[in-house]
Amino acid sequence: MANTKSAKKAVRQTIRRTAENKARRSHMRGSVRKVEEAIASCNKEAAQTALKEAEPLMVRTAQKGLLHRKSASRKVSRLAKRVGAMETA
Repeated sequence: MANTKSAKKAVRQTIRRTAENKARRSHMRGSVRKVEEAIASCNKEAAQTALKEAEPLMVRTAQKGLLHRKSASRKVSRLAKRVGAMETA
C-alpha cells in the first residue's frame, strides 16, 4: 500500500486514468465492431457511415497512446479496403 502522500496521489491518478482508458478503448472497439457487422450484413451504406464514425475514434485513441499510431493506421486502412471492396461487389 502507498505510504507517502505523493504515492497515494499517484494511485488515485492511476485509477482515474485506467477508467478513462478503458472507456475510450471499449468505445473504439464498439465502433470497429459496428463496421464489421455492417460489412458482414452486406450493408454498404451502413458500413460507410460506421467507418466514418470509427476512423476518428481510432486516430484519437492512437493519439492518447492506447493504440500504436501505426496499428490504428493499419486497422483503418484494412477496414476501408473491405468497405471499398463491398462497393464494387
